[in-house]
Amino acid sequence: MNEQSDFASRRAWMVEDQIVGRGISSPLVIEAMRRVPREKFVTRSMMDCAYDDGPLPIGAGQTISQPYIVALMADALDLKGGEVVLDIGTGSGYAAAVLASIAARVFSIERIPELADAAAKTLAAEGYDNVVVRCGDGTLGWPEQAPFDGICVAAGAPVVPESLKQQLSIGGHLVIPVGSVHTVQSLRRITRVSDTEFHSENLGDVRFVPLLGEQGWS
Repeated sequence: MNEQSDFASRRAWMVEDQIVGRGISSPLVIEAMRRVPREKFVTRSMMDCAYDDGPLPIGAGQTISQPYIVALMADALDLKGGEVVLDIGTGSGYAAAVLASIAARVFSIERIPELADAAAKTLAAEGYDNVVVRCGDGTLGWPEQAPFDGICVAAGAPVVPESLKQQLSIGGHLVIPVGSVHTVQSLRRITRVSDTEFHSENLGDVRFVPLLGEQGWS
């Protein structure tokens, strides 16, 4: 078995065991997880661990999220295809690639320049030409590209940033971990019901690095 087919086999096993086996049922999310080569979004030294059931270091003190968490957050956005999505905390670009396999366009913000540059290059090399990456303060969103049908935040906030809520389209979902940096956070799905009304759901406990920025942790 060559390396490429070995990774494809591991990816198929990961989807069945870690994703479908834990209740993710969206066909679009399952297919995206089957298609995106996670080994391309980790460091060379971590490639053999690409489909392990956990986060992995990607440099600059950051991690690539556990595959199940990426799938859970994508599933919570309830994408049908064709949407415009905002991805906060690009990291290595893996979650952006998963979202880009479903949505029409993904705008992704990473605060660490070296990670933003590396992610943009990897996404381009893998053919995800519907993703735009920029370096900046993710807590402020991307106002000039709003409104977004979905917003996914891969870092824990003290409260839900008001700027992100205001950049949601009516009916759109914002998925974000909220809580202390020292304990588990709750994964929240915020749905914009109207110009002034938002509905919040708790999707369970998670643990993320802190969301740093003007409307996050200082």
